[in-house]
Amino acid sequence: MAAGAPRGLVSVFPSPPELGASLCQLLLQEEARALASPRRRFALALSGGGLVSLLARELPRAPALRAQQWLLAFCDERLLDFGDPESTYGAYRTNLLSKISIPEKQVLAINPSLPVEQAAEDYARKLKEEFPEDDVPIFDVLILGVGPDGHTASLFPDHPLLEEEEKIVAAISDSPKPPPERVTLTLPVLNAARTVVFVATGDGKAAVLKRILETDEKDPLPAARVQPHSGRLLWFLDEAAAGELTGPVEKHSVL
Repeated sequence: MAAGAPRGLVSVFPSPPELGASLCQLLLQEEARALASPRRRFALALSGGGLVSLLARELPRAPALRAQQWLLAFCDERLLDFGDPESTYGAYRTNLLSKISIPEKQVLAINPSLPVEQAAEDYARKLKEEFPEDDVPIFDVLILGVGPDGHTASLFPDHPLLEEEEKIVAAISDSPKPPPERVTLTLPVLNAARTVVFVATGDGKAAVLKRILETDEKDPLPAARVQPHSGRLLWFLDEAAAGELTGPVEKHSVL
């Protein structure tokens, strides 16, 4: 991460199930906070991958969930039909959304039938309509993953999109990770959130997490560039992902 930048609070759990249960507890706490505020809405942005199964296992069982008052968006999306198994929205639609009673009109997704640049512009328009008073959308919670190369959302190392400061949504047509065409939130949106949570599991993430969390780099990896301006930064890791960390962490036992 950038020299002197705070790394956030690192929480380590015995395994993904314990991590998932605590993540859902956090979402319920932040939901309650948001719904008690003048906004009366809980704005959440999710990433895909393994996060889908973590949330699908826990959230439908949460008795206090008030998904009818959610606004749900996605941190990035592949330009694929929603029926494709690699579609983030498609995965959530199949595994979670039908189980938590969130109104369809409150789920913001890309239009995968558009060319990638138009899909990004259309998604940005949808976000601006939902956050009319904000220059940059401010999510209550934004949950990110991190790749073994340090990418997050669809922001990849050494890519020009890391320098984007004007657009809230960007198209990428040369993703080093297939498929090449994607739509992603930009760093200004990620860093505007009230709470950002990185979720990482498995020993395949251990080396890059040590680099992000315990190394100062002149040219930080994309995940290390996520430093909320006024919000908080949390890391939820299982023991395997945290295996190479030597700094202080908050360890959690089985709930």
